[in-house]
Amino acid sequence: MRSSFEERLRSLKNPPAIANYFSGEGQADTMPPGKLATYQFEALKAVVQRAYDRSPFYREKMTRAGISPGDLQQLSDVTRLPFLTKDELRGQPWLLLTCDKKDVVLIQVSTGTTGGEEIYMTYTWNDYLLHDLAPRYTQLFPVGPGDVCLNALPYEMSTAGLAFHKTFMDGYQSTVIPAGKGGAYSTPAKTIKMLRDLRPSIIVTSPSWSITLAEEAAKASFDPKSLGLKKMWLTGEGCSPAFRQRVEKIWGTTANYFYGSLECGQLGIECDVHDGYHLAQAHVLMEIVDPKTGTVLPPGEVGEIVVTALLRYDSPVIRFRTGDLGSLRTDACACGSTLTRFHMKGRAFDQLHFRGQPFSPFFVEEHLMRMPEVGNWFQFVMPKSDSASIKIRCELAQGVQPSQELATTLANRMKLSTGLSFDIEIVDRLPRPTAKAVRVVRE
Repeated sequence: MRSSFEERLRSLKNPPAIANYFSGEGQADTMPPGKLATYQFEALKAVVQRAYDRSPFYREKMTRAGISPGDLQQLSDVTRLPFLTKDELRGQPWLLLTCDKKDVVLIQVSTGTTGGEEIYMTYTWNDYLLHDLAPRYTQLFPVGPGDVCLNALPYEMSTAGLAFHKTFMDGYQSTVIPAGKGGAYSTPAKTIKMLRDLRPSIIVTSPSWSITLAEEAAKASFDPKSLGLKKMWLTGEGCSPAFRQRVEKIWGTTANYFYGSLECGQLGIECDVHDGYHLAQAHVLMEIVDPKTGTVLPPGEVGEIVVTALLRYDSPVIRFRTGDLGSLRTDACACGSTLTRFHMKGRAFDQLHFRGQPFSPFFVEEHLMRMPEVGNWFQFVMPKSDSASIKIRCELAQGVQPSQELATTLANRMKLSTGLSFDIEIVDRLPRPTAKAVRVVRE
């Protein structure tokens, strides 16, 4: 018989702060903010104390910064702790450990899409139980027994597929179909066959792979809308609201964004209102900082997302600079969740800089995807010189005939809606990615 959350918590050598606040029944998304902040502070102190006591790496960083765990007197004191960067983690699989190597039961690796050496993250059984199985966000993630969940995310090396697999099966007691994403066996054709045979109620995948599967379904004369899906979650790469609307139309269901990372786990879950992510505050603290100065920014201002994991004790992640851009907001959401919301603005690495002005590729994508003549595959080709125009390389929608006149018309519409000049290059077909879709290409 499957043991309860409480029984598994008691099996830990030192039950953490979460044991005093959550029963595993999913109060996280409706917990009163004051109680949630009290839990977060207690959890923060415990994680920082363990890092200071058992990690030479963290102890040295805190000593250089002139701070010790006892200096944390309130939750906002987290800003006094030093940052953790991707460069510090590259090629250092054991750097964060506060336990023996023999206690490690799982190692996962970064996708490598931002370049540089790989980043490895280790899990012990303790961290696996706390981080992936508790607490629940049942209002924002309405999954349970009887749901059949097609998991079309990569399983090999990366964290995405396995993390959702564990959450669906162990955390929410639903049925999982480990479809994968473009591996040796997880071809689009095989996945469509599974859809036909097993009729899932939920799909989790990336935005680009949802389109790849839809194209394969069309070849097989299978209408995705016939599944009557309860929900789709899109994760692993960003996309604009207009692109998401195309996905929803094809699959006939609501598609919500889910944001997480290898280093920090789950970070944000979008509700059906589609007005920002709800921060997984039982799992993490989030700050927004100025990318250049590291100064903490107030709600509403866009900066780099910095995360502290509250449920990682054996490999603590404290004030990790994600390289992603976003902004916090404090107003209430119409869905009723009490969790703080934030908006994603994309990766700092992927931001487009043109003629002295930075802007998000999602901004351009939004306007491009509003034009019905444009298909679902495109790239933004950045020129070497600011004197040239940005090129949009794209396919056309089915049945639309290419012409120079159409390319000019599309370019004029884009300039009118964005204020930016573009050259439109219409192509017959762009490569279909099996990894993350690359939307920004630099000449």
